[in-house]
Amino acid sequence: MRDKRFIAEHRGGPLKKKQHYQLIKWACDCAEHVLHLFGEKIDERLKNALNVAKDWKQGNASVGDARKASLGAIAVANESSNLTAIAVARSVGHAVATAHTADHSLRAAWYALKAVKNAGKSREAERKWQDEQLPSEIEELVITARKRRRI
Repeated sequence: MRDKRFIAEHRGGPLKKKQHYQLIKWACDCAEHVLHLFGEKIDERLKNALNVAKDWKQGNASVGDARKASLGAIAVANESSNLTAIAVARSVGHAVATAHTADHSLRAAWYALKAVKNAGKSREAERKWQDEQLPSEIEELVITARKRRRI
């Protein structure tokens, strides 16, 4: 069941626009933090998706643009056979999809953790880093939502 706290005000939910922007920024930060794990050459669709997310936050891209960019990032994941690269691409895809549905931000962070684990790095250190990036206005929302979903 969807956490109603992530529904935007303009759709009848409690999520303020500022919080939505903070969620997409945090999701992008999480995805960008593991982007280097993708491999030597970062697929342009991943870079594009992160740029579209930033443009959406600035009011320079539509939700439709974000959806299209998200599908591009997911296509990168589907085309890969490397588990770390797949997790990185899915993290990026969910980060930009946060423009459409704010709780995608949680999956962006989760896939970043999965990428780190697949790369043999410390999941705990990455989670700590993610938590340190959370603005205070969304910290409780994200942490309680993660606990509810056990992610």
